[in-house]
This record gives sequence, structure tokens and C-alpha cells, in this order.
Amino acid sequence: MLDNLLKQQNFSREDLISLLSVKGDDTQKVLDRALEVKAATVGRKVYLRGLIELSNVCAKDCYYCGIRKSNKHVNRYTLTDEEVYQAADFAWRKGFGSLVIQSGELTSPAFVSHIEQLLKGIHQRTNAELSITLSCGEQPYEVFKRWQEAGAHRYLLRIETTNKKLYYQIHPENALHAYEKRIKALEDLRKAGYQVGTGVMIGLPEQTIADLADDLLFFKSLDIDMVGMGPYIEHAETPLFEKFMLLWPASERFRMSLLMLATLRLLMPDINMASSTALETLDPLGRQSGLLAGANVVMPNLTPVINRINYQLYNNKPNLDKDPALSTSSLNQVIEAIGEKICYYEPGNSQHFLKRQG
Repeated sequence: MLDNLLKQQNFSREDLISLLSVKGDDTQKVLDRALEVKAATVGRKVYLRGLIELSNVCAKDCYYCGIRKSNKHVNRYTLTDEEVYQAADFAWRKGFGSLVIQSGELTSPAFVSHIEQLLKGIHQRTNAELSITLSCGEQPYEVFKRWQEAGAHRYLLRIETTNKKLYYQIHPENALHAYEKRIKALEDLRKAGYQVGTGVMIGLPEQTIADLADDLLFFKSLDIDMVGMGPYIEHAETPLFEKFMLLWPASERFRMSLLMLATLRLLMPDINMASSTALETLDPLGRQSGLLAGANVVMPNLTPVINRINYQLYNNKPNLDKDPALSTSSLNQVIEAIGEKICYYEPGNSQHFLKRQG
């Protein structure tokens, strides 16, 4: 039955549940098929996105997140403009082709203007040769459009889970954290002209395989262009840590994260998918494993080392002490060792997005 299922190009909810329910050697069968589909559609190519963690100041209080507003043990920081520009210059010189600016979620006029200023400044310093992704949370449509006109090309806004009941087990149930607001923001991003990305956490307390299948169908229905998803990893200074005993073992969260990547590659063959840093937290070869399961994007961290320890959304985040040159060099070596080709000086636009644009 699995062999026939893997030959399909269209998948029902039941099909997705079946793929996500495999055990033992069948897991590798699904991963291998995803790698075949990846090779045939987007190629054995890997795009680099230099990650700049701009600020850990956040107005949100999500129950799973280490930089939530109520965590008083976090040393808050915001990078200087010069630190951001130096990281962008590094990415430009090293041929990354693309940057990601990530931050805690703020909506103040000062924050909106700051992001706009940084976008314009980066493009001016790099001859507009870097494609820029933002991951700065929910914003009004007008702000999304303003940033897009200032030079942002992509936007990642993770839904985290599409099960509304589960959503409110990991977020406060109030206007600031409303599920409907997150959905509207994703729709607004598409209207504003972005390549739109979203994603989920895999292995949340009380999450089911059916929930994960529904997450994949949500990506399909939203016609997304890129995905950033990975295993849920707990943070001891969060309310969700109280449910630690309900978690799948780390090895199972890792396996299911690879299966989710692989199954999504089968479902949406031409999108961009990141092999997340969280995978490496659970397995030293996690990011390579993600690439071999169908992912085609990695995000080397360009945040100054002194600040990285303060941007921990979850415990045991890897590579906190590696400077960008060292971590990038080692990453390049391991990617090439598994038969993937790093695409330097390429923006790595989503083929899915380009086809829709015509």
C-alpha cells in the first residue's frame, strides 16, 4: 500500500495521515521518495539565508516561547544598525544571496520605521543584490505593504498549529494572540505581494498525527510559497513546560519532523522548505537529515555571538558560540558531503511563487 501511495501526486487527508503514521523502515521509504521528488522538481540545491536576530524584545506572551514578554530572566537587546549592516555585508560578500531579519513581535511606529530604514539601508549597501525575508510577526496590511515597498521580498509568519483548540493551549486566548488575526495576516501578506511562508511546531503536547495532516492541508489551501517548521523543543521558563511529561520522546519528535518535511515535499513539490536549526538541537546531523528529507534552505546564524544566547526561543539552541565565518564554513562542508549543491549568489526564489506569477 505504501509503495502505491508514494507514487501518487495528489493526497487526501487519509493519505497524509497514512504517510505520517509509518514506522520502522517505512519511514526511510517516505524520506527517500521525498528526496527523489525534490531532485526532480527543485533540484539537489540548497539556498543560504543569513539569519539576523534583530531583537528579542516582544509584546507577545506565547506560552511556548523563551523570549515571551513575561519572561523576566531574559536580557533584552536590539542590535545596532551597524551590527545589522555588518551581518548583511558578510552575507553579501560570502554569496548568500538572501537574508532573514527576525525579531520579537512589536507594532509600534518606531519599530515599523526601524525595519523600513534597515531594508533601505541594506539594499543601498549591497547594490540591492540580497533578497530579504522578514519574520517580524503580525502587522496591519499597510505595514506589510510599506515594508514590501522598502525592499522586503518574503515574509515568514508561522501559524504554529492549525488546530484552534491546540492554538489556544500554546497562546493566551485574547485579542493580541487571536487565531483569526494570524490567518488574516497571512492573507494580507499574499495581497501585499510577498512570497509567503508559514510553519508549525511538531510534537506539541496533545498534538495528534491528524492535527499534523491538517497542518499540511492548510499549507496547500493557503497556496504557500515556503515553509519553516520543525520539532517543538521546550523552554524551562515558559508555561508550556508544565506539560513536559506529555511530550513525545525527542527522537520521535525528530523523526516526525523529517516525515512532515518529506510528506510536504510530496504534497507541494515546488515550494521552498527550510531545514531548521531545531533539528540540529535534537540530532547533531539534524540539518543534513532535513535536506535529505526534502528541505532545500538552510539559515546560518549571522547574529553577533554575544547576543545569540539571549535569543533562545527554546532550550539547548545549537551554535551559540560559533562566529558566522566558522559556522558557515562548517555548514558548507557538511552540505556538500551529502550530495547537495549550495547555490551561491542566487536569491533562491520559490518556484511555486514564480509559477503563480506567470
